[in-house]
Amino acid sequence: MAFRRRSIAAKTAEELDAMEAAGRIVGIALQEVRAAAKPGATTLDLDTVAETVIRDHGAIPTFLGYQGFPGSICASVNEVVVHGIPSASKVLKEGDLVSVDCGATFNGWVGDSAWSFGVGELAPEVDALNRATEWVLAEGMKAMVPGSRLTDVSHALEVATRRAEQKFGVELGILDGYGGHGIGRAMHEEPFLANEGKPNRGPRIQEGSVLAIEPMLILGGEIDSDVLDDDWTVVTADGSPAAHWEHTVAATKHGPRILTPRF
Repeated sequence: MAFRRRSIAAKTAEELDAMEAAGRIVGIALQEVRAAAKPGATTLDLDTVAETVIRDHGAIPTFLGYQGFPGSICASVNEVVVHGIPSASKVLKEGDLVSVDCGATFNGWVGDSAWSFGVGELAPEVDALNRATEWVLAEGMKAMVPGSRLTDVSHALEVATRRAEQKFGVELGILDGYGGHGIGRAMHEEPFLANEGKPNRGPRIQEGSVLAIEPMLILGGEIDSDVLDDDWTVVTADGSPAAHWEHTVAATKHGPRILTPRF
């Protein structure tokens, strides 16, 4: 059923602080995962690092068991765009592009964030893809302000993607059918946030509205994907590498507020 509210539900100032407390734990977990992502490490090793950090901070790994998902993180390498299942058989090597998506539930509130990084040095065009995706997220977040509408964020992401092609000298595809979402006491709340679209449509963003904004871009312009037999892992149709960046973001009178900071 389509989301028909006239505005996206708002959180109070106290609730936003509680969400940021969860988001900070996610940020710490992501930093620790990146530090552990060296040649010879497995994606299951990364999962163990994230779960340990989350639990040591008194939080619960949101992803673990979510609709049957078996990991505390999604660990997606190279042509895997999203939802990669951590595995002892997936050994990282120099030049891999790793996308890690992580969620933590703390005192009933959820933080959700993702970033992509290289194991050692990335090939120049893959590095450009990754930097472009990070930049697209930053540009898209600028539309997360009170008074905007849902698809203003979608449109900002699309426009930024096309600008990023020129800025970073790469051809980029926006992964078809996937996007961001509302978030709060549940990881996935209404509405769905497309990563492209026409502006000035959908519910209003109000002060205190929160969205998980997450561009997923494919090197070379491919947009199609396949889901592997595990019913989770999403791979590019042509095997091209992909990058995924995400922040949980609140609209405030002072501008967008990142609730999943990484220091």
